[in-house]
Amino acid sequence: MLTLKNYLLAGVIVLSFLACDKDDDTEPGDQATFKVTIENVTEPKAYMASGETGMLMPGETLSFSFNAGIGSYLSFATMFVQSNDLFYGFSDQGLRLYDDNGDAVTGDVTGMVNLWDAGTEVNEEPGVGPNQAPRQSGPNTGPDENGTVELIANVNDGFSYPAVADVIKVMLSHQGNTEFTVTIENVSASASLSTPLAPGVWVVHNDQVQLFTAGMTAPDGLEGVAEDGDNIDLLAALADGTGYVSPLAPGVWAVHDVNTMPLFENGQTDRGKGLEALAEDGDPSTLNSSLTGSADILSNGVFNTPLGAASPGPLLPGNSYSFTFKANESDYLSLATMLVQTNDLFYAFGANGVALFSGGNPVEGDLTSQLQLWDAGTEINEFPGAGPNQAPRQSGPDTGADENGVVMPVNDSFSYPVVNNVIKVSIEVLQ
Repeated sequence: MLTLKNYLLAGVIVLSFLACDKDDDTEPGDQATFKVTIENVTEPKAYMASGETGMLMPGETLSFSFNAGIGSYLSFATMFVQSNDLFYGFSDQGLRLYDDNGDAVTGDVTGMVNLWDAGTEVNEEPGVGPNQAPRQSGPNTGPDENGTVELIANVNDGFSYPAVADVIKVMLSHQGNTEFTVTIENVSASASLSTPLAPGVWVVHNDQVQLFTAGMTAPDGLEGVAEDGDNIDLLAALADGTGYVSPLAPGVWAVHDVNTMPLFENGQTDRGKGLEALAEDGDPSTLNSSLTGSADILSNGVFNTPLGAASPGPLLPGNSYSFTFKANESDYLSLATMLVQTNDLFYAFGANGVALFSGGNPVEGDLTSQLQLWDAGTEINEFPGAGPNQAPRQSGPDTGADENGVVMPVNDSFSYPVVNNVIKVSIEVLQ
């Protein structure tokens, strides 16, 4: 079976869908040709989660928690205060949070932590330099280095630094599902050079994004963290780039009689005619086939090829699907498209769809306000954008735990973006 995972990983899928139109012989009367456009208006984001670490004096600890799915990485940066511009962090790729078997990485990960030189200020002897935070007259007072981010072990500045494990300890625990907790401890009390660890940042990302890159100039905001323990600018930049982003999946549409409720009925279990496959796996083919030939369905089909694309695929932010059809006064439109970074949620109008004429005139304009985010009730919901049984991460179709629920507007413990921040549906009359 072709799945949405195939769409996302391969970028190409071949779907054969039937569409029928029983209006060909309809008398002109109050008839119009409509074009519906479905847009993914999600603002692209680079990071899945982010936050700050606070000041840690020797002997102190702090913890923070987040949700992350398979394929996620964790990065952080906190200043080694008795220096000019050194900071602790994982590799520039970050720490991979799941192994090759999909198991969460846990335990003491201090061995993955490095001491980095931001390359922004000339180094002085650690714990002595007059331009280091405990002794400088103000922020950003040392001479500029105009260098790049490098492991301190590769800098060869002639100074000696305490071993990483003598200063910082980092533990990673997994609370089950997709939740992790990180605990950072300042263990430098008995080190050769005791030091505070300054306020820093942490971020969850994929393998295409990095907090910093070895051999490259420090990104905006990292200088403040590494030189002065000032995380305000970097924290704000990360927050602006953090959020939930999801494709929309190929979907189905139908023109039908009033009170037909062709796709689902609010508060009732899924009918077993293909909504589950659409809502869980982004596969509209079965639902479309079940609509074809139904007495109350005037025309139906799928939308699956983004505008400008050569083949079917998911709808990424900034892209759109469209379809056209003819309809008469008294006809209604229903449609459904999966919110991909979920287990079984989809966007649709109410169960009765929307009227295509008003006062004898064909409807035009923005229909987004009539959309809702629906839960098909067929699979237990997981943290959006992280769950292992959601289409981008699942091993195959229909792999999540059965919910045995009913179709209803989504109502769980998770947070989802407002509808018009994800999808826009508009309709225009062609003739």
